[in-house]
Amino acid sequence: MRKAEPKHEMTNADVAAPNRPGEILVVEDDAGDALLVEELLYVADLGLSTTRASSLSEATEQLTPATACILLDLGLPDAAGLDGLRHLVAAAPRVPVIVLTGLADRVLGEAAVSAGAQDYLAKGSVDGEGLARAVRYAIERQRGQEAARQLVQAVLLRAENARLERGLLPRPRIFSRSFRWVTRYQPGGGRALLGGDFLDGVELPDGTLRIILGDVAGHGPDEAALGIALRVAWRALVFAGVPPADIFDHLEGLLDAERRSDADFVTAVDLVVLPDLSAVELRTAGHPSPLLVRDGSVREVALPSRGPLLGVIPDATWGVDTVILEDDWLLAVFSDGLIEGRSSEHGRLGTAGLQALLADAVARHDDLGSIADHLIAGAEAANGGLLVDDVALFLLTAGA
Repeated sequence: MRKAEPKHEMTNADVAAPNRPGEILVVEDDAGDALLVEELLYVADLGLSTTRASSLSEATEQLTPATACILLDLGLPDAAGLDGLRHLVAAAPRVPVIVLTGLADRVLGEAAVSAGAQDYLAKGSVDGEGLARAVRYAIERQRGQEAARQLVQAVLLRAENARLERGLLPRPRIFSRSFRWVTRYQPGGGRALLGGDFLDGVELPDGTLRIILGDVAGHGPDEAALGIALRVAWRALVFAGVPPADIFDHLEGLLDAERRSDADFVTAVDLVVLPDLSAVELRTAGHPSPLLVRDGSVREVALPSRGPLLGVIPDATWGVDTVILEDDWLLAVFSDGLIEGRSSEHGRLGTAGLQALLADAVARHDDLGSIADHLIAGAEAANGGLLVDDVALFLLTAGA
């Protein structure tokens, strides 16, 4: 028997490459047959060490991250028929198994392949070259199957992200020419998976425009699902004619019912743009103040009636702040992911840094899409790379 080399922690990539350190587990209760197999492997010089187990229980104990392939005899003392194969496939689903059969057990060998083995070989009829080829092919096929599995998972993940995106980022129902608007959403840190930021906009029959932009604390599918629930609830409340003053009360009730723990909270800002575009009413739950551009000058909207975050203080109230719009205005509503990044000038970009970026964007661009992209690109440049937190952005101005 060839002396086993030191065990090596292996990744899936290691298992797929037989010229890298690893080991072949020979599961055979007949010492003579086991020795023959080990000698064939030694002559083949696959670059893999060998280790032996004489029973299914012993084989299970010897499985390690370094196990690159299993050579399995079906006639073990503690396993009957294909039971041993099924057990090892379940215990090590990413390790290829080659079944060793007798010369007259072709039917059993084919059944083993159907049950999860990569191949079967008849003991006594294979030489070192044939055994080495079978091991290499088994590892390569396993690698191909793993790549296919990962591809399927990636496709499913993209489909799930698309469903989340449709929930989080619906197209606002704004139809009249009284408004021009654009939205942006960007997952933090370059993640494919969306976070809990959400936004929406609805124009009512009387010309009133309603807008919501919120941020569920945290990242991931749970936060995204909660964000979707809050956005859909907001739209349903608006369509049902619930007064703006009562919106946050209802959203907090939904948050209490749907959140996983009392530590989950949400910031949000709810806007009501009057039909004549003379003013906007804002109700804010711990959310960053929007920015208002008027005649080229950018200022942070003062919110003296700002209320607490949703889900923090029982029986909280949220007051309303009214901002006069007059002529030539642009409103920027955003989540804190846009201002939480680093900045060499301020240590953190902050609202002041975003004001400067917005002033520069308005001076350089006429269309809202370019202004929105300028803001995000400028925040990333100040941060020295992708922003860590999710970014939601809603730009609104009067129509031409």
